Amino acid sequence: MSDLMRILPAIALRGTTILPGMIVHFDISRDKSIKAVETAMMKDQVIYLVTQRDPEAEDPGMADLYKIGTIAEIKQVVKAPKNTLRILVEGLERAEILGLENNDKYLEAEVAAFDQQDLTALSDNAKEAMLRNLKELFITYCTENPKISKELAAQLLEMEDIERLVDQIAIHLPLPYTDRQRILEGISLEDRYEALGLVLSNEIQIMEIRIDLQTKVKERIDKNQREYILREQLKLIREELGEDHTQTDAEQFLEEARKLQASEEIREKIIKEIDRFKNMNSGAAESTVMRGYIETLLSLPWDKASEDNRDLKKANEILEADHYGLEKVKERIMEFLAVRTLTQKGESPILCLVGPPGTGKTSIAKSVARALDKEYVRICLGGVRDEAEIRGHRRTYVGAMPGRIASGMQQAGVKNPLMLLDEIDKVSSDYKGDTSSALLEVLDSEQNNKFRDHYVEIPLDLSEVLFIATANDMQTIPKPLLDRMEIIEVTSYTENEKEHIAKEHLIPKQIKAHGLNKSQLSLTDKALKEIIHGYTKEAGVRSLERKIGEICRKTAREILEKGENKVSVTVKNLDTYLGKPVYTYQMKNKTDEVGIVRGLAWTSVGGDTLQIEVNLMPGTGEFLLTGQLGDVMKESAQAGISYIRSIAPEYKIEPEFFQKNDLHIHIPEGAVPKDGPSAGITMATAMISAITGTPVKADVAMTGEITLRGRVLPIGGLKEKLLAAKNARIKKVVVPAQNKPDVEEMSQEITQGLDIAYVDTMSQVLDIALAGKED
Repeated sequence: MSDLMRILPAIALRGTTILPGMIVHFDISRDKSIKAVETAMMKDQVIYLVTQRDPEAEDPGMADLYKIGTIAEIKQVVKAPKNTLRILVEGLERAEILGLENNDKYLEAEVAAFDQQDLTALSDNAKEAMLRNLKELFITYCTENPKISKELAAQLLEMEDIERLVDQIAIHLPLPYTDRQRILEGISLEDRYEALGLVLSNEIQIMEIRIDLQTKVKERIDKNQREYILREQLKLIREELGEDHTQTDAEQFLEEARKLQASEEIREKIIKEIDRFKNMNSGAAESTVMRGYIETLLSLPWDKASEDNRDLKKANEILEADHYGLEKVKERIMEFLAVRTLTQKGESPILCLVGPPGTGKTSIAKSVARALDKEYVRICLGGVRDEAEIRGHRRTYVGAMPGRIASGMQQAGVKNPLMLLDEIDKVSSDYKGDTSSALLEVLDSEQNNKFRDHYVEIPLDLSEVLFIATANDMQTIPKPLLDRMEIIEVTSYTENEKEHIAKEHLIPKQIKAHGLNKSQLSLTDKALKEIIHGYTKEAGVRSLERKIGEICRKTAREILEKGENKVSVTVKNLDTYLGKPVYTYQMKNKTDEVGIVRGLAWTSVGGDTLQIEVNLMPGTGEFLLTGQLGDVMKESAQAGISYIRSIAPEYKIEPEFFQKNDLHIHIPEGAVPKDGPSAGITMATAMISAITGTPVKADVAMTGEITLRGRVLPIGGLKEKLLAAKNARIKKVVVPAQNKPDVEEMSQEITQGLDIAYVDTMSQVLDIALAGKED
């Protein structure tokens, strides 16, 4: 820096930097800048030009200015409109600003110029190396930037003075003011050279990237134009051929995908698959597979939902109109609807209706769907052995397709249907996988919001599906699957309930199905009761409906052949339509007998009575069991005889009695397999009666499991057993005391007319059942 310090008027430049050697004009409009020019013109026309750090600053101070500026000479001043001056200046030399003078009219700066001789003290070899490097960089820059004039480039490349070349390149290149300021701040030649080299290298890199991007954009535009031309040609060819459709399958799929109610993620996945399909050869085998897959994805209801009925009164009316009885089921559905109405959402329960065939499990699911205004989908699981039936096949297999759950959603068209899983207890497993295990994820409300079908691959949301499963027997449903469902038992109908169902539902339905009207067929109440009692033997009403249908068919024939206007079916002419009664019930024994006891049994079609006979014969202590008895029933008989032997002294039975006599237990209807522990007390009572010769009361029937110590344990299927006792005209029924809550839950219609005795021990059973004992 020279010792000569000067105080000069200054202009703060905005967005521009003046280098030494530059001749340039610019406009000024600030009052302070105009005053500075006027002051300079009145003196020696020399002014100090320094750039602002922030171009927006209106009244810059020392902190707002760069430290290095340029001392310049004003060559020309021209007045422009709107109080603006246009001045022409020539940069003379670099100078550092040391401070600002206290002057309110214009900027007045104390500056110090640099001693140029000290700053260029470099060897000739160093200068030559710098000169060559800079020329190479400049040639590369000119190659990448076609806007640089060839004449200017040639003129600059002829220069042999490195200092002059650095200054001239910095002056003539279209650089941002920040880059020029960096070069200006390079005080020594070496500093300026490095700053300029860095700027040139950066500019070259930027231009290379820009050219590369332009090339790619141009290629893409060219490709799009080519595709557009080809499509237009294809469209024209189709029009010439007279083909109606002008869109390709891929375009139709894309249009459907954009309209699809689904999340952005799912839509992007589908569009990606469509793009793959578009680029595929239409003749390829995989093209057909891909088409089927895309059609499946587009047909699934990702976010499409139907609006549920929230009117409790209307829902209750529909349920009551469609079904007689089934109070528990109706109550649970109404509870679900009430919670859904209050919470606006509510978790969809997974209900499992368990009961004998024909009791209306499947039909109530339809009724619930109607009551809730839900789409109804039925999936029959009976005999399904392959896990892929539930989860779908992977697309790598030939003929792959979605599983039954995904297909059901596809069929429903909404994500919140009612899905009936019919006969869930009939699913089985083999080497292809465990079907019931595949259902675990479907029926788990915690994880079925992301159910993954092997074919679809994208997770399906099943959390809003109302699942209702049906089963005949809970015992065959795996425990983990059973745990995920809420069990509602649909029990057998009483004869009175069957009568109501027939009058309100079955008879009108069959009359309509056979083309008749109400006035053409009448069925008396007594005839209906006889059909229920003598022609059907079931827990449900399927056989009853078939018998009513049979009467309707014969009625239709009579009307057409004989010209009858009305057919009346009574008890007297019932056998004309249905033949002789099919079923007879074993009524109670007329007299008390030794070794014969009436037991109560549960079957898949309702309850039945079971007569157990025991005979005593001289022998060697052999114990015989006949009548197709299962292992559990045989073990109950063994427990019974062990109990009897333990209490032999109480009944004055000699110890050697069991070594000298044979016992034979037989249960009639030998062709029918029988099993279960509930005949335990019945067999024990029959054996005691036979051994002691004490008759058993004819009007007593019993059910209960026996232990070695003579305790009586609870049993299942009590409702059906009590109905069987009523049909057999039995008055007194012996029931385990632990089953008392089950009896209390039953309607009065079932228990009316029955004297139910609750027992805890075998001695209580014998006191009630054996003749001569007090009740």
